[in-house]
Amino acid sequence: MIVTGALLLIWLFCLPERLFTDPTSTVVYDRNGELLGASIADDGQWRFPHNASVPYKFKMAIIQFEDRTFEWHLGVSAKGLCRAFWQNLTTGEKVSGGSTLTMQVMRMSRKGQSRNMWQKMVEIFWATRSEWRYSKDEILALYASNAPMGGNVVGVDAAAWRYFGRPADQLTWAESATLAVLPNAPSLMHPGRNREQLLTKRNRLLDRLYEAEIIDAATLALSKFEPLPEKPHDIPKVAPQLMNRIIQDGRKGQVVYSTIDIAAQERVNAIVTTHHQRLSENEIHNAAVLVMDVESGDVLAYTGNVPDGKPEHGCDVDVITARRSTGSILKPFLYAAMLESGELTPQMLIQDIPTVMSGYSPKNYNLRYDGVVAADDALAKSLNVPLVRMLTKFSVEKFHYLLQQMKFGTIDRGPDHYGLSLILGGAEVTLWDLVSAYGMMARSINRYPEYGFGVNKKAHYLLNEEELYAEKPILNPASSWFTFEAMREVARPEDDINWELFSTSQKVAWKTGTSFGFRDAWAVGCTPKFIVGVWVGNADGEGRPGLTGRETAAPILFDVLSALPKSDWFKKPYAEMKEADICVNSGHRAGEHCAETSKRLVPKSSLNTIACPYHRQLFLDQTGTFQVNAACYDMALSQTRNWFVLPAVAEYFYKSHDPNYQSPPPFAPDCDQSENPDILAILYPRANSEIIVPVNFRELQEKIVFEATHTESGMKLFWHLDDTYLGETENIHQREFTPEPGEHLLTVIDETGRSAAVKFRVVGKN
Repeated sequence: MIVTGALLLIWLFCLPERLFTDPTSTVVYDRNGELLGASIADDGQWRFPHNASVPYKFKMAIIQFEDRTFEWHLGVSAKGLCRAFWQNLTTGEKVSGGSTLTMQVMRMSRKGQSRNMWQKMVEIFWATRSEWRYSKDEILALYASNAPMGGNVVGVDAAAWRYFGRPADQLTWAESATLAVLPNAPSLMHPGRNREQLLTKRNRLLDRLYEAEIIDAATLALSKFEPLPEKPHDIPKVAPQLMNRIIQDGRKGQVVYSTIDIAAQERVNAIVTTHHQRLSENEIHNAAVLVMDVESGDVLAYTGNVPDGKPEHGCDVDVITARRSTGSILKPFLYAAMLESGELTPQMLIQDIPTVMSGYSPKNYNLRYDGVVAADDALAKSLNVPLVRMLTKFSVEKFHYLLQQMKFGTIDRGPDHYGLSLILGGAEVTLWDLVSAYGMMARSINRYPEYGFGVNKKAHYLLNEEELYAEKPILNPASSWFTFEAMREVARPEDDINWELFSTSQKVAWKTGTSFGFRDAWAVGCTPKFIVGVWVGNADGEGRPGLTGRETAAPILFDVLSALPKSDWFKKPYAEMKEADICVNSGHRAGEHCAETSKRLVPKSSLNTIACPYHRQLFLDQTGTFQVNAACYDMALSQTRNWFVLPAVAEYFYKSHDPNYQSPPPFAPDCDQSENPDILAILYPRANSEIIVPVNFRELQEKIVFEATHTESGMKLFWHLDDTYLGETENIHQREFTPEPGEHLLTVIDETGRSAAVKFRVVGKN
């Protein structure tokens, strides 16, 4: 009685909690269950994770081949054991084991055990217990997932891909029969050996399936004509960087169903491959593309690097998660933030003049200045100087806080660390964060006002890790809409003849960026349906001539957008807009002296901006030739005229590209004009700047050219450096001089006594 009780307890607790603990491959599927890729397990085996579903054809084949009484025995087949004992006895050698499928599962789980009578008894003991723990389908699934299939292939799922290049549930009867006979003799699966023996076993099993009336005669005949598999197929590698990211995210050895659309992924891969062939001629070896669905935040394509690249060029690096210098790619966020804060109207004029701020002197990419430029045009042309002046007005601290709110996790230092360079590439971001941030802006427009700002999924690539949260837009929908409108006007490269056709077929908001030293080229494009982000460069940071967002990343962007379904443009969020009187010349809210105005929709917040500061009411003499004031003229005889007046420096550059601009008339000779601060300005040197005086090939010091401007032509200017008089100029206001190292004060005075002065420092001579 005690022995029986002890045996019962041993039987109840004999099975380990998990029968199989072998490492498994990481397997990644797309949103529709298509295989994107798999990694080999840590022990060098192609062993897919456990699959509870066994394909019907394999199930029928393995039962007929290994265990015809599987469905009703209790783990052991007495008939099978007796038959095996008799066959082994009469032949004098072991020709049959008599094991059921359940016993074989137990043997596979007990790796390394010798195959003797004692171990056979243990297998029987475990098999009877497992029939009480597991259902028949679960036992069969354990077998299908762990059966040796030849070489380093384990399990039906891995074998189907390695030997036939497709999923197990899509195999034919002949292919399923081939896999069913392999665990019995896995060494038969060798392209150069044992082919006849394997073919004989397979066909014998097909005959048995026909005899059991599982397949018909036609299927039997056709199945026997099918060839055996040759050398193993490569497992798909459609998104290898995504595979690596999933492993790094703690999903190693698991089955992962991603949000990727394999059709979109393959198209993007092909586009990147095509462009890589051209880019590699210029020693540009890496590129990455991320495609995101706006509404859901689902990542549809994840090409972390060029598919055909070489490891020595860093093509295994996942650039989507790499920190890279931003260039100008963050400028739209500043434009939108200033609209939101009521510091900007969409077309407000911003000064575009030589600028030094806190020792920082930005330059436009074309090394030219427009004097003044509309804010939306400055964004479309990606002009550095106006955007730096905008950032100065908005403040680095506020912009830094906005970027952190938008989840730019790599902007992880304080605002003082970045300074004004934050808008021109002084920070680093990832392509993942960039696309997510633009997606947030697009989603805020799409969901307003019909859907509100309720629950939404975070940007993600795993269907089984959806994280819901209440998404409140960081930027107002109206601000985002006007930003995207400005981004529609970005000039496109001339060398792509298809771009003009693209622009007529679909509207897209897009922006490029190029980091200092031509190391990183960016492009991002937004439609109501999709956000596409592109990075091009070298993973090791090597810069290359011509590596710009406009010339290298943008062509990839538009090829990808062309391959995606088209969509209409964003609907206007009217409830967040108001109609306002806007000055046609300045883009500001119309002031009382604006000569021409128009009614335009602007964000509600733009109603808080200042009225137009450029239009003034001038008092002119009776002839309209001179400006006058009460100190020098009978104002009863004067006439008034509203005039568009730019500051002297802005006018100097603005007149070079707008010949229609008219300077205001000069003051009458005997009129005091000292109260007008915008008539005279020093162009060079700039206030508080540092100058290095160069040395020529004769080792003589070069001269510095000082330059000034005056709104009245013909006015004489008198130049003073510290206490030294340098001379006078007329019409062309330039003077050459070689100042000594140290602090200096340059003063320029016109004939009326109006003056301008700047301090600067000469730091040395080269």
